[in-house]
Amino acid sequence: MRVLLFANTDWFLWNFKLPLARALRDAGHEVILVSPAGNFSARLRDAGFDWRAFSLSRSGIHPIEERLTMYRLLALYRELRPDLVHHFTIKCVLYGSWAARKAGIVRVVNSITGLGFALLASTWKARLIRPVVVGFYRRALVGTHVVFQNHDNRDVLAALGALKHAAVHVIPGDGVDTALFCPPPAREPGAAVLMMGRLLWSKGVGVFVEAARIVRATRPEARFLLAGAPDPGNPESVPEAVLNHWRSEGIVEFLGHRSDVLALQQLADIAVLASTQGEGMPRALLEAAACARPMVATDVPGCRELVEDGVNGLLVPPGDSQALAGAILSLLASPDRARAMGAAARAKVLAELSDACITRRTLAVYGDGFSDGGAG
Repeated sequence: MRVLLFANTDWFLWNFKLPLARALRDAGHEVILVSPAGNFSARLRDAGFDWRAFSLSRSGIHPIEERLTMYRLLALYRELRPDLVHHFTIKCVLYGSWAARKAGIVRVVNSITGLGFALLASTWKARLIRPVVVGFYRRALVGTHVVFQNHDNRDVLAALGALKHAAVHVIPGDGVDTALFCPPPAREPGAAVLMMGRLLWSKGVGVFVEAARIVRATRPEARFLLAGAPDPGNPESVPEAVLNHWRSEGIVEFLGHRSDVLALQQLADIAVLASTQGEGMPRALLEAAACARPMVATDVPGCRELVEDGVNGLLVPPGDSQALAGAILSLLASPDRARAMGAAARAKVLAELSDACITRRTLAVYGDGFSDGGAG
C-alpha cells in the first residue's frame, strides 16, 4: 500500500516518525513523507524515503491564503493517491482531513499531539480563532481514526463534540530509541538540573528561571541548564530582551538549540519540565526517563501521563516556582531516592513507551494489511 505521512516540519518527521516510516517500508509498503522544506529534508531523502515539499504556514490565519493552502494539498493528494494518510500536528490534521475526504481517501489517521495555542492560550488571538478551530475539528475528524497522546486531550475534544463520529485511540507519545537513550556510565551524583524545550512562556521558562534563583540561594553549586531556542512564529515566545536579562543574571545557563541531546540528558542529574498548559507526551522528559533520570514536572496533561508522583519523579502545580524549587531541592538532598526514581522511569519506558511499543500500536490503528515489520 501507499502510505503518506504529513507533518508541519521535516524536523518532526526526522526526529519522531522515522521508526514508523521504517517499519512501514520494511513491511513492504510505499512511504511518502510530506512537510515544509527545512534542514532535515535531505536527511529524509538520504534515508531512502520519498520526501515531498509542501509549504505550510504554522501560524498564519489569513483566510484566503489558508484556503489556497488547502486546495494545494487537495491537488497533491489527488496526484499521489495514497491508500492511507496519517496527519500530525493541528493544521495538518485539519487541512489534511478535508483534502483526504475530497480526494476520496478512505483510510485517514489523525494524531493530536497537543491541543495547541488556539485551545489552550487565553490571548485575544486565541479566543478569536478558537471557534473556527473547534468547528474545523468537528467536521475534519468525522470518519477518521484519531490518536491522542494522553486522555486529557481526548476528553477536551470529546467535550467539544469533535469525536462523535471518529474512532478514538490513546497512544502515549512518539516512542524513544531505548538503545540510544540509555543510562550513562556510573558516576557520582551531581547537581545538574536540565530543562529542554522551546523558549515559550507556556513551557514554563519563567517559572524555571525563578526556581533556579530559589535553589541556588541555598545550593549555589547547582547548575541549571536550559536547552532550546526561541520560536518567533509562536505568540508565546519569550522576548529577546527578557532572555538577555536572564542571561546577564547568570542564574541559568542558556544553551540554545542543541543537537547533542543524548549527551545533555546523560549529563543531567534531574530532568525538569515546567509547562503551564500541558503537553501531548513531552519528548524531553521521555528521553530523560529512558536515560534513567528522575523527573520534576508540572501536574498538567502529558506530564502526568509519564511522571508518577513519588515513583519515577515528582509533580508540582503549574506556575508555582516555589513548589518546583522545593521538589528539585528534595531530590538534590536525596541522591539514593533520585537514583531509584530514575530506575523506575527507565523501566516504565521499556515496558510501555519505546519506539517498538509505539510503532506496533500505531500499525494496529492502521488496520488490516499492515505488519509491524518486526517492531517487537
